[in-house]
Amino acid sequence: MRKAEKIKKDLKFRTQYISFFLYLYYGCLPLFAQQTINDSSMSSANKYLEMDISDIINKITKKSYMLPNDTIFLNSKGPFITPLLIPGYAMVTGFLGEITCNISFYTLRNDTAKISTISTTDLYSQYKQFMNIINSNIWTNNNKFNLLGDWRYYVFPTNTFGLGSKSSLSDATKIDYSHLRIYEVIMTKISNNLFIGAGYNLDYYWNIKETKDSANEVTDMDRYGFNSTSTSSGLTANIQFDGRLNANNPENGTYANLQVRDNATIIGSNSNWQSLVLDCRHYFEVSKVNHNVIALWSYDWLTLNGKPPYNDLPTAGMDSYNNTARGYVEGQYKGLNFLYAEAEYRFRVLNSGFIGGTLFTNVSSFSDYPSNKFTAIDPGYGVGLRIKMNKKSNVNLCFDYGIGVGGSRGFVFNMGEVF
Repeated sequence: MRKAEKIKKDLKFRTQYISFFLYLYYGCLPLFAQQTINDSSMSSANKYLEMDISDIINKITKKSYMLPNDTIFLNSKGPFITPLLIPGYAMVTGFLGEITCNISFYTLRNDTAKISTISTTDLYSQYKQFMNIINSNIWTNNNKFNLLGDWRYYVFPTNTFGLGSKSSLSDATKIDYSHLRIYEVIMTKISNNLFIGAGYNLDYYWNIKETKDSANEVTDMDRYGFNSTSTSSGLTANIQFDGRLNANNPENGTYANLQVRDNATIIGSNSNWQSLVLDCRHYFEVSKVNHNVIALWSYDWLTLNGKPPYNDLPTAGMDSYNNTARGYVEGQYKGLNFLYAEAEYRFRVLNSGFIGGTLFTNVSSFSDYPSNKFTAIDPGYGVGLRIKMNKKSNVNLCFDYGIGVGGSRGFVFNMGEVF
């Protein structure tokens, strides 16, 4: 009976979600309909007026707005600032208030210039979680150097579910910790889109606490090794190929980044351990007219040697942008090794580009402990809505609903595409 009620609720939710999506399409179509620019020299792909949220406001208030072929539009280096203050909801945080901002700019404006981006997020949730995140991807003049940063501070009561790919939502135990992360890498160009570089990674956790149902309970965190603090301090070696021009919303190109991290006690780490992360992405532009895209992503995190602290193990949803394993609560799966793949179809709903959508599917696998073998695969899939926030930097506001196995499902929010 409960199963039938659950299926009925799921069908009701999906019907409401599809109805909302169709309402946006058919209800907004008259307002945001395509408008042809009278310029015969332009390709058919550019004859439609690109529109973002500011254009919509200007259109409603009958103010002028900038065409995507205007000289100022084409030559501007920015900065293009997209701030947003929103209430929201996520599986790991519950209801939340969030201030997020995407700052994009060019150091040089030509056909091969790559856009630089700084993204900031400040969040406070109903579970008394606080997050401050600063991600940066900065290109110097002529793309000679690439500076990559991931700085964050967390106060984060949450759940942990154990190790491997077979954990379920019922395996949750409460943990609490504070976390300081400082990742910084500098890359230098050796040819075209190929770069090599070095960096430093610091993960410091303190006030780590685990709340158990009983004093005699032994969790995977106990079996792996519990400590109230941990420090991982390591140098990194990096090789990167980046054929994308705009990482906010790539329409074509290939990206690959290989990082080897060597954590050593001599530079402050609690223990010596080494890891490898391989991040590969490829984008196919299905049509130059509607700019629909097929995007592919592979993200693999391997422990090469030693034993990382429990909180530093690869975890579902804990990549640099917290985007892996949509459909699963952040932290549901964890292990010494992590293999991941995802495919996404991105399409326009309106020719103006103001509203779009996505269909996605992914698979995850974490190694068990202590065998370190891969014994299960966790699939996920879902749909999403895209709203163009800034056409100059091509930044979308992304709302996704993902579904996993074992009853795991929920919303994911992003400023900029997931990958």
